[in-house]
Amino acid sequence: MKTSGKIELGRRRAVWELPAELANLHHKVSTGSSCFLKLAPRPSKHWDARRAAEMAVGAGFTLDKPCFFRSQIAFLSVTKIESLPDSVGPGMQTLMVGLNPSPYSSASRVPYGRPGNRFWPAAHRAGLISKDQDIHHALVHHGIGFTDLVRRTTRRAEEIDPSEFRSGFERVKSLIEWLKPKVACFVGLSGWRIVSNPKAKAGIQPASIGLTTVYVMPHPSGLNAHASLKDLIGHFSKVRELNA
Repeated sequence: MKTSGKIELGRRRAVWELPAELANLHHKVSTGSSCFLKLAPRPSKHWDARRAAEMAVGAGFTLDKPCFFRSQIAFLSVTKIESLPDSVGPGMQTLMVGLNPSPYSSASRVPYGRPGNRFWPAAHRAGLISKDQDIHHALVHHGIGFTDLVRRTTRRAEEIDPSEFRSGFERVKSLIEWLKPKVACFVGLSGWRIVSNPKAKAGIQPASIGLTTVYVMPHPSGLNAHASLKDLIGHFSKVRELNA
């Protein structure tokens, strides 16, 4: 295991800037590398040990030991895993919540980026995004953020134990309650059925998360024969309307 040493992030910056800094760090260090992080943003009511740990996990790291929090500074010992870091920030209109990243998405740094996945074509035709496979543009210009219930990569979602989805949902729920997007779109019925309602159907869900409307849609993978491109465009169009 490689060690990247002590790294300080977020100094004198807003808490909401840390996810992007941690994502950049994830891209720079090699998988399996361990890091000792010092996270020191400006003091905020949204900043504590739990938030620091959740951010690190959301950025694609595992915690080697519990977060140590003192004088508004978080100290974490972490290890990078093969993952796809969160793309989130203030002013988000929609948070896309996937099941877990594929190795292809992790390597390309693009969620749903594998050839044959219909996410980006459907989102573009629905008017939800205007630039293909560009998560930075989607966040800055359209308020579209990305995360997953489970951070580790697998080739198929069936390789994830249901308990991992439930544990990951607690992190995602906390993220939603903090950043308050208008809509949380859970991409993949199977994930929402595990973490919330086994009988859920696609569409707006009866229960919200804080002030955030929950929308659930089929997975856009080309392997999902139950949902056509037309169906997916329709779901993304409804999500766009909820943001109006």
